[in-house]
Amino acid sequence: MSSLDWSTTSVETHISSVFFAGDRAYKLLKPIRTGFLDHSDVDRRIESIRREHDLNRRLAPDVYLGVDDLHEHGRLTDRLLVMRRLPDDRRLSTLVDDPGFADHLRRIAHTIAAFHASLPPVEHRYPMSTAAGLAALWSSSFEDIEPSVGTVVDADEFERVHDLALGYLHHSEPLFRRRHRAGLVRDGHGDLIAEDIFVLDDGPRILDCLAFDDNYRISDVLADIAFLVMDIERLAGPHAARKLMSWYCEFSAERHPASLAHHFVAYRAHVRAKVALLRHRQGDPLAAEIARLHHAQALDHLDRARRRVVLVGGGPGCGKTTTANALADRLNWSVIDSDTLRKDLSGIEHGDHDVAAHPDLYSASTTEDTYRQLLEHAEMLLLNGESVVMDATWCDPAHRHAVRSMAARHGAVVTEFECRLDPRIARRRIADRNDRGDDASDATPELVEWMSPDPWPEAHPLDTTRPQGDVVADAVVRLFGARGVPATFATAV
Repeated sequence: MSSLDWSTTSVETHISSVFFAGDRAYKLLKPIRTGFLDHSDVDRRIESIRREHDLNRRLAPDVYLGVDDLHEHGRLTDRLLVMRRLPDDRRLSTLVDDPGFADHLRRIAHTIAAFHASLPPVEHRYPMSTAAGLAALWSSSFEDIEPSVGTVVDADEFERVHDLALGYLHHSEPLFRRRHRAGLVRDGHGDLIAEDIFVLDDGPRILDCLAFDDNYRISDVLADIAFLVMDIERLAGPHAARKLMSWYCEFSAERHPASLAHHFVAYRAHVRAKVALLRHRQGDPLAAEIARLHHAQALDHLDRARRRVVLVGGGPGCGKTTTANALADRLNWSVIDSDTLRKDLSGIEHGDHDVAAHPDLYSASTTEDTYRQLLEHAEMLLLNGESVVMDATWCDPAHRHAVRSMAARHGAVVTEFECRLDPRIARRRIADRNDRGDDASDATPELVEWMSPDPWPEAHPLDTTRPQGDVVADAVVRLFGARGVPATFATAV
């Protein structure tokens, strides 16, 4: 049975004091001015308390009960926010080891998704909803962290975070504009942390939204949920964080690019690192390790946020399509292939293998059109914040060069694989595939000898005589190193 902690009479933060009396809590803003807020005079504090009350009632109307004025000698001197006091042992941050923690997260994800869905899209472009605005916020954090670089924060790690964060945003303005046009910028919570979420029998109560500055609260909905994802990863690990994001996407019924989700989580972690470093400079020795952990968390998610293009090629029957599809499934990325696209462009059924009836299907002009469309499809995916696996022979160096140029324009990393197989096995696989008739490829066993791809020195060879799992594992190591696949978010519904 949950209970109130009657021994606690007050709590202080850097901007407010909260006093407890029975089943009530009273919040009083401190008369201070900082770089991000001004509560120095009574009129500003009164307005801030009013806004805090109104904004927080959106998610917890039965907790934010009203406001009370304070008078001295008949003069209004301040205003209190009156709240229902909630049991401390029901804070989400204390329930990490609870057997029902996953269920709690699922209910919270549903509550936040429903909250976001209830909000009207914001027309004005706020800093957190533009690539340039977010880059300015990152840069401000870099300036605040820089005095601790080389002492608390590793210098190389700092540079990598700097380059990855700003590099991603440099190529992402079209993505931010597209999401704004789609109505995904809302006046959300702005400060979703586990400490301020209470899990009650009749549902969660989410408190203490960021009320003092619209510029930090109004953002892409993905930036809003990313704050809590970052905090849950810190408290309960990456698996719980991924489940929270997955449930949010399920309940929001929106498609959210994984790269952008990771970027927003990285930003939230970086801000937490900055705050911890400020505490460390003020004399808190324990804050240094907290700052390092959050900084490493930011780097990890920035690395996952990198958009990637993977070419999987090789001669007929070498297993490139099987490898490309398995790799895309393993990474939760999109895959596009030349065989189906070629037939789509010509209006031919995928299962139609009567090449003689379609004499232009493999002409030079159709081939050029096919590869041009492959690039356009891949470019659209990159613009939408996605990574892509591209399945084709890639025997022409000009086509490979075109992909590299396109990817460079969007800041994407290109990795190239050439599938290799003994010709005798390739012929047998093609014959078996043709007997099944379940593939768009029109290759015949005779093409194995006739088609000899040009040298592809940039490609990493994949021996596809081995089991498919081993081939994909080798590709993953080449992509991400010995650590294997960095866990990503399932953000598509």
